[in-house]
Amino acid sequence: MKTRMFFSALFKARNIGILVAALIVAAMLSDSSALQAVFGQASAESLTLGGSFIVYIAFVIQTLTSKKFHEEFNQKEKARYIRELNRQANRLSSEARRHTNNTYARKLKKVMEDKNEIYNSYMTGEKSYLREKITEQTLVLVVSYLKLLNNFCIRNRELSGVDVSAVSARINTNNRKLSFSKDMNMTEQVRKVIEMDERLITRLKDEKKDLERIGAKLDYMESTVNLFKHQLLSSVENEDMLEQLETAVNEAEALDNVLEERRKNKLRR
Repeated sequence: MKTRMFFSALFKARNIGILVAALIVAAMLSDSSALQAVFGQASAESLTLGGSFIVYIAFVIQTLTSKKFHEEFNQKEKARYIRELNRQANRLSSEARRHTNNTYARKLKKVMEDKNEIYNSYMTGEKSYLREKITEQTLVLVVSYLKLLNNFCIRNRELSGVDVSAVSARINTNNRKLSFSKDMNMTEQVRKVIEMDERLITRLKDEKKDLERIGAKLDYMESTVNLFKHQLLSSVENEDMLEQLETAVNEAEALDNVLEERRKNKLRR
């Protein structure tokens, strides 16, 4: 950010104008016979050119220390960040669309429509600190929603492909084997298989419950985005909205981290 601020000061229209003007004056002065007589033509050109850049750098430094410049730069950076959030949401939407079923594809479309209305309202409407902050945090919420939705749909599809009834049938079959087996080694091996299958069923049940909870959270996030869209379009803005958005974002990120970690563990196994 400091680098961007420095280059923003360097290429500020006023400073570039001053540099051009100083170079023109320098060119005129370097042709002065008086200066050439005192310093020589080469030295006169170097002195006037160097003086031009000193004047330019002085104005750049003055710009960097200006409170107004910092306010304008921070405003531009905030707008740039909001535009980047919007682009990120669009990229994530394209990725999530590949994994959604028909139900969640419709939900995704609605969230993106709300997001577009919020973004377009910010870009074309009257600016204010609170409106800008709420727009920013709503876009952050949409980005978190899309990440969570993507991982949710992937994991939901994976779990739906697991046939729990087949595992249960295997447990029943192995339990019957135990009642007839007289070989201690075989009995021990069968017990271990049964325990592994029981743990698998327990884990799958727990994950499905978690997915149900995440599905409900996704619904809540969809409603939140829609609610804030209507409030922003109606110019009904307050500080409580920011706190609500921050809480929703933090919860979504925590749930997404859980799903992402499970996916990584699955890949490592």
